Amino acid sequence: MSEGTREGVVEASPARSAAVAFIFITILLDTLALGLVIPVLPKLVESFVDNDTATAARIFGLFGTAWAAMQFFFSPVLGGLSDRFGRRPVVLLSNFGLALDYVLMALAPSLSWLFVGRVISGITSASISTSFAYIADITPPERRAAVFGKVGAAFGAGFILGPALGGLLGGMDPRLPFWVAAGLSFANALYGLLILPESLPRDRRA
Repeated sequence: MSEGTREGVVEASPARSAAVAFIFITILLDTLALGLVIPVLPKLVESFVDNDTATAARIFGLFGTAWAAMQFFFSPVLGGLSDRFGRRPVVLLSNFGLALDYVLMALAPSLSWLFVGRVISGITSASISTSFAYIADITPPERRAAVFGKVGAAFGAGFILGPALGGLLGGMDPRLPFWVAAGLSFANALYGLLILPESLPRDRRA
């Protein structure tokens, strides 16, 4: 792929289609990040507190709050970084970070490590705002509504498939959903590294 294609707005239709598909999958995986752990995270938390349900419920609530707080604080941060350095590096680093985070949670030996994993997951999943910006960069105004509609479908699919898949895999091993999610995220990051062009030209960066 030429330097001009990487650094300029994506103009070729095949390249644009591949980029939109990648962003679609990225958003799908980001929502799976939340959905996959819904069935299995409570079991993991309980295993660290001697199956004390009340304590596990409080800790699980804290984990959810931490995840949402990281989304709230880091979405504008990652959005600003993408305005300055381009969309591509932020999206790819977030994907690689999400894959490593899943590995961390799969191997977590204690509640503290599991909590760190949820914090990192919230930060890396905050790249959704950058994904939206990427779509806006490469899509003509008259087609944005249709493309954003597909992105909305990715959100819905993630929340539908995530808990179902997490419950199925968690029935075999509570940590298995994290390993599967890590593999999917890492594969998606490698795919993006190979095919995802930059969408924001240098002269339009902050």
